[in-house]
Amino acid sequence: MLRIGVFGAGHLGKFHLSNLKEIEDIEIVGFYDPDPENTKSVAEKYGIKSFDTAEQLMDAIEAADIVAPTIKHFELCDMALRKGKHVFVEKPLANTMDEARTLVKLAKESNLVFQVGHVERFNPAFVALKDHTLQPMFIEVHRLAEFNPRGTDVSVILDLMIHDIDIILHMVKSNVNYISANGVAVMSDTPDIANVRIEFDNGCVANLTSSRISLKKMRKMRLFQKDAYIGIDFLEKKTEIIQIDQPVDKDAFSFDIETNNGKKTIAISNPKVKDSNAIKSELEAFKNAIKNNIEPPVSILDGFSAMEVAHLILEKINDKQH
Repeated sequence: MLRIGVFGAGHLGKFHLSNLKEIEDIEIVGFYDPDPENTKSVAEKYGIKSFDTAEQLMDAIEAADIVAPTIKHFELCDMALRKGKHVFVEKPLANTMDEARTLVKLAKESNLVFQVGHVERFNPAFVALKDHTLQPMFIEVHRLAEFNPRGTDVSVILDLMIHDIDIILHMVKSNVNYISANGVAVMSDTPDIANVRIEFDNGCVANLTSSRISLKKMRKMRLFQKDAYIGIDFLEKKTEIIQIDQPVDKDAFSFDIETNNGKKTIAISNPKVKDSNAIKSELEAFKNAIKNNIEPPVSILDGFSAMEVAHLILEKINDKQH
C-alpha cells in the first residue's frame, strides 16, 4: 500500500483526490491546503484528513502528489526530495529554470521516482497511436480555451502550450534548432495568445497556436510524415490516419488513385480510442513506477525539456516587445 499525500486541494487537486481514492494499493494519508475554508469543505466532502502544515504531511507519507500553484512547486518538490519522498508534480515542473535545474540535480542524486503531470500523454486519442510509427516532419497544433482567470498565474505558453511542447518533443526526439514566436497579453499580464514555430535538427517543423481567450475550445494536432497524415483531437478523443500504400487495419476505408508514378492506394482509418480517465491513468503510472522501481512515463527530464522550450519561447516573445 503506497502512502500518498496531496498538496493543494484546488480545482485540479480535487480531481486528484477523487481519482486517487479509486486506485488500488494507494492509501491517501491526507492533504494540505493553505486555505482554511477550502480545507474544511474538502475534508468533509472526501472524508480525508487535512494536515496543518505541508511539513507534517510530508513526514507522514512515502509519495507526494503536488497540485499546488506553480510558484509553490519548487518549495514542495525540494522538501519531498530532501525527505526521501517520491514526487508527482503538476506541469510546469517549476516556476523558473534555475528552480527546475536544482530539482533535476536533486532528483538524480535521490534515486526516487519523479513524474511530471503532462496529462495529454495519457489522453486516449494519443494512446490509441502507441502501436503506430510517429515520425512527423510537419506538425500543426491548435489549443484554444475560453478565458478562465484561474489559470492566469502563468502565461498561455506554460499553461496550455506546454502540453503540446511535451508531446512534440516526445515524438520528434531531435534537438531544437530554431524558434520564432509572437504573443500578446490581452486579459492578463502575460501572453494570452501565442503563435510559435519550432524547427528541429532533423528537419521537422512544428507550428503551434495557443489561446486562452477563444470563444470555443479546441485541442487538435495534425502530423504530416512520409506517406501518412495523422490527426489527433485531444478534446473529442478521436484519431484519424490517412496512409498511402501502407498496410492498414481491416476496418480502413481505402480507394485507388492514379498519379504520375502509377496507381496508389489511399486508406483512411480511425484507430479504436478506448475510453479512459487520463488523470487516473497518470497517477496509476506513478504508483506503478514506484512499485516496480522503474522510470515513470513522463520523467523529470521530460518535464525539464518541455519547460526549457517554453521559456525559450517566452524569451523570444519578450525580445519582440522590448
